[in-house]
Amino acid sequence: MSTASEYAGITGDEMRRRRQEKLFARINRTATYLNVVGFGWLVPLLKIAAGDHPRHQLRELRQQLLIPLVGIAAFLALWAGLAPQVHTSLGAIPGPAQVWEQAVNLYQDHKAERAKEAAFYARQDERNRELVAEGKADRVKWRNYTGKATYLDQILTSLKTVALGFIIATLVAVPVGIMCGLSRSVNGAVNPLIQIFKPVSPLAWLPIVTMTVSALYIDTSDAFPKSLVISAITVTLCSLWPTLINTTLGVVSVDKDLMNVSRVLRLPTWKTVTKLVLPSALPLIFTGLRLSLGVGWMVLIAAEMLAQNPGLGKFVWDEFQNGSSSSLARIIVAVLTIGIIGFLLDRLMYALQAAFTYSTNR
Repeated sequence: MSTASEYAGITGDEMRRRRQEKLFARINRTATYLNVVGFGWLVPLLKIAAGDHPRHQLRELRQQLLIPLVGIAAFLALWAGLAPQVHTSLGAIPGPAQVWEQAVNLYQDHKAERAKEAAFYARQDERNRELVAEGKADRVKWRNYTGKATYLDQILTSLKTVALGFIIATLVAVPVGIMCGLSRSVNGAVNPLIQIFKPVSPLAWLPIVTMTVSALYIDTSDAFPKSLVISAITVTLCSLWPTLINTTLGVVSVDKDLMNVSRVLRLPTWKTVTKLVLPSALPLIFTGLRLSLGVGWMVLIAAEMLAQNPGLGKFVWDEFQNGSSSSLARIIVAVLTIGIIGFLLDRLMYALQAAFTYSTNR
């Protein structure tokens, strides 16, 4: 906080200039966080409000906000104009208005299903209270609601599945990548396997994973049903490679002088890894994590279609099989949902990268 003595003996113009400089410094620090979450277009508005010359800031605002909005508007206009010209066995391709209508319908279906669930549990509670009051407590039963999964439930299932697969992939890829970066022998042994398995499609992995999980995962739990585990492991097998490769590259790129110092000081391996290797390699590790999460989210949809895991992939497949007049619009809703969630997941990983690495905060 500024004090009166700080501005003693200076003119009013100089005082205003210094205050403005401090304000701009705060805005520039805030800009880092706004850019991370995708609200960088607010920075020009803040600078204009702080008294900066509006011409340059309006140019920045146009570049960061207006041009992307024009691109989105042009896409929507082309979609609305061209979609009715394409006719399928289910009718014309739905335009933005029809897709929005189905998105609203899916949300209304979710609300109606939640109301049915609440009513079911209310009736069950009332029945059990009456049995207890009649002295028949031994006949009290508690049953779970078995209604259909709504669209929002399927989104949550997909997020849970990709999170499980991504966590497993990270726990495997980061340690193996560190070992590959520290040891040429380990790298030489693992690298051929990376080159062989990295291009394999999830459609090829899925039958192997399905048979393996069916043989080993016998005592299934409600929290992790077999279809979810199959989808998650398929995501793991397809998404761990970017993290593994980038972790290896990050460790190999650590300053050789730092590694020589650790040898001179005879630091234990775990201390060398935690104090020198990881801090230096974190930017590339996070780059790999972002790529792995994007790959995992793409792979998930195909895995859920075939494994019948009740997520977005199964939703798309069910609508395709349903063949109703609204199916195409609902599939497009799912496509847009997948894209938006993928973007948000990438922003989340970028925010974590900005929080934990030096290179994104400079």
